[in-house]
Amino acid sequence: MSWNEVFLKDLDFKFAIEIIVRTLIMFTLILIILRLTGKKGIRQLSIFEVAIIIGFGSAAGDPMFTKDIAIVPSVIVLVTILLLYRGITWLACRSEKFESILEGDPQYVIEDGQFVLDNEDLTFAKDEFLAELRQQSIEHLGQVRIAVLETNGTVSFFYYADDEVKPGMPVLPKVYAQKSAIIKAEGEYACTYCGNVEHINAETHTCKRCHKHEWLKAIKTLRIT
Repeated sequence: MSWNEVFLKDLDFKFAIEIIVRTLIMFTLILIILRLTGKKGIRQLSIFEVAIIIGFGSAAGDPMFTKDIAIVPSVIVLVTILLLYRGITWLACRSEKFESILEGDPQYVIEDGQFVLDNEDLTFAKDEFLAELRQQSIEHLGQVRIAVLETNGTVSFFYYADDEVKPGMPVLPKVYAQKSAIIKAEGEYACTYCGNVEHINAETHTCKRCHKHEWLKAIKTLRIT
């Protein structure tokens, strides 16, 4: 194996300078185009907008280091993508149905301190969602009245007042790891699949809501803000 082939190949000094110039030009164009889209930050990007960003990257990346690709055709691609984006967002602003098809709809994840079961479109991993709960200083599901997964990937939480907090499934890692199908002592337990809380006194028990049989001791601590 030749290290020269790996790191340099046919690169010469003149083309190295050209790569620097091409990169500066294309990167500046990307910043200008993205500014023209009107987006403020990555947390606001939808799936459609992520696709637009990928298109920008593909169009802008190759001219930075490929001799055979000129800058002007890439600029045409960038402008076309920008006009497409503007046109589609214009349609989305005037048609809720089109916006729903393009962006999707907000989805309820938690209602009344329990996971929503009848939403087949939810595809996130439970561990990922539990991490989101912890980042919002949520210790158990009984503190949450409603959680909505927004179309941009963020989660909106609506909490119970302190005097309305109910027993719920713990979400802290060390506690959640203690889930078991065996009930060791009588008390209130939360189903780890759906969050349903029941008073259980048997060694094994099937959840009345989702028919699973893995449980955690429910807790009723208040949320500290």
